[in-house]
Amino acid sequence: MTDGLDVDTTEALTRKTAHGIRKRVLEHTIKNGGGYLSQACSAAETLATLYTRVLNIGPSAGPRVPIPFPGVPGADNPDYFTGGNYNGERSPEYDRFFFSPAHYALVLYATLIETGRMSEYGLAQFNRDGSTVEMIGAEHSPGMEFTTGSLAQGLSQAMGVAMARKLRGDSGKCWVYMSDGEFQEGQTWETFEGLSFYKMDKIGIYVDVNGQQCDGRMKDVMDLGNIGDKLRAFGATVVDVDGHHIDELEAASKAFEKDKPLVILAHTSPYQGIDQLKDRAPKFHYFRFRDNDEMELYKGILTRMAQEV
Repeated sequence: MTDGLDVDTTEALTRKTAHGIRKRVLEHTIKNGGGYLSQACSAAETLATLYTRVLNIGPSAGPRVPIPFPGVPGADNPDYFTGGNYNGERSPEYDRFFFSPAHYALVLYATLIETGRMSEYGLAQFNRDGSTVEMIGAEHSPGMEFTTGSLAQGLSQAMGVAMARKLRGDSGKCWVYMSDGEFQEGQTWETFEGLSFYKMDKIGIYVDVNGQQCDGRMKDVMDLGNIGDKLRAFGATVVDVDGHHIDELEAASKAFEKDKPLVILAHTSPYQGIDQLKDRAPKFHYFRFRDNDEMELYKGILTRMAQEV
């Protein structure tokens, strides 16, 4: 959070953070010959807004440079940890943050770096054997405390934590970040049944509505119709926002209603900030360079982005 800063200062900080997320993911993609680039394009403003203007969390309690995987949890493994410590110490008054689309992990790592919660040198461990900085994030990966995949398992786990916190009387909220592709999974809708029935009104959900999934456009693979109308029918409060408009994203976080979960549908573009990605339509899921000429093109884009605020 950015308590004590005026509105203009926090807006500039959030925009700088979003720009840094895109730039850092593009730089990583160039260096490694591929990456989840479109996810950075669509998610940057939402994650930047969450970490700089919405989440009530303490300073990172994780190591600046992530340490190696300590082994699976168990009574005989006292060194085990989760990546949730990068979101601060757990406390009744603090929020908890759960990151559901594990394939967005690179974007989350970039967010942690841009907000000073992880060292940029942590990305040197990305997808290395024995590293916690996994390509598909797991419960030990920075910023995560659950393994949320295959896909769409994060919300139900977050509901369990929210239920425990409600019974305990914690004042902090639970926030969840999801992709719209997760709404093609039945587990998501089962969870909303529970959220409504148990009147879970301290859980807020941001959804990256970029209209894409791994096989192309969602409406071509399995059209869901109007997600917002369905969620309202399940008893949720739903707010539709421009997912690249920081003020709208922040204002929506205050729209909680008694006895209802809050869902913020952030409508985004999978090529926001990098228009050349349009050439990859309709499939944006994972970006690989076709040839050296294309890589040089994107190096030029990175140079331009590095000169921008």
